[in-house]
Amino acid sequence: MKQQNKSQQKIGVIGGSGIYDIDGLQKSEWLSVKSTFGEPSDKLLFGILNGQELVFLPRHGRGHRIPPSEINFLANIDALKRAGVTKILSISACGSFKEELAPGTFVIVDQFIDRTFARKKSFFGTGLVGHVGFGKPVCKNICDILEGTIQDLSIPFQRGGTYIAMEGPQFSSFSESELYRSWGCDVIGMTNMPEAKLAREAEICYASVAMVTDYDCWKSDHDQVTVDTVLHVLLNNADKARQLVKLVAQKLSNIPSPCSEGCETALDNAIITQPEARSPEMKRMLSAVAGRILKKESNSI
Repeated sequence: MKQQNKSQQKIGVIGGSGIYDIDGLQKSEWLSVKSTFGEPSDKLLFGILNGQELVFLPRHGRGHRIPPSEINFLANIDALKRAGVTKILSISACGSFKEELAPGTFVIVDQFIDRTFARKKSFFGTGLVGHVGFGKPVCKNICDILEGTIQDLSIPFQRGGTYIAMEGPQFSSFSESELYRSWGCDVIGMTNMPEAKLAREAEICYASVAMVTDYDCWKSDHDQVTVDTVLHVLLNNADKARQLVKLVAQKLSNIPSPCSEGCETALDNAIITQPEARSPEMKRMLSAVAGRILKKESNSI
């Protein structure tokens, strides 16, 4: 893969609950980006932040219109790919399963357990089958930069942690909360799956910062999780997240491309369907997500 210089890289930011825009952008403009997988959550906000091109997408749409189960994750990632994004920083709210991960703590997630069940989870399907490796689901290079930047901001954080994704929109029952704690999970949320899986299929470097808003419902001396209690912490976390984005965007552009972790070459040996058996419609739909590998294979025939 041809190495990209800094000016060719675009940093993508997916904002979760409470983060519906990015302030301080120069030449900012909300633009529609069409996807072959339907409508993204919102228009994409394009702009320049500290000299670096940045593309922002509010995961739930501006005004928080879309619940977790109805987010079109495929269209969101496909649209960011079509916009030229090479690295994604995902920011989301979460509940904590550990005493030391108090509300206000940021967790740099490095593993996921997917307990969602009502979502389409792959760009691939009948007519074009692909299987990507997902043993290391986030980009270590982005996480290294996030760790240093969060330390500089004096935000309490944990490097590494397992995020369990639940379907929602209801919060956990006590029994569910205790079960996930017994599995060794660190935090719980509703939106990082299948987002992280799709970013890997799209060959985009991806990392997630989960911002703790509550203790789920396992902690006896902690109030039950409600929207009001979550929002109180969420607003403070959102301000810190915006500071993080401002500082980290330019640093992310310094990561060499292609990524040394293999994120940008994830499809090299992933497509199993033989060329003559591939669906033309699936190839059209995957023109952005798998365009690099499909074009490479076509040229070699």
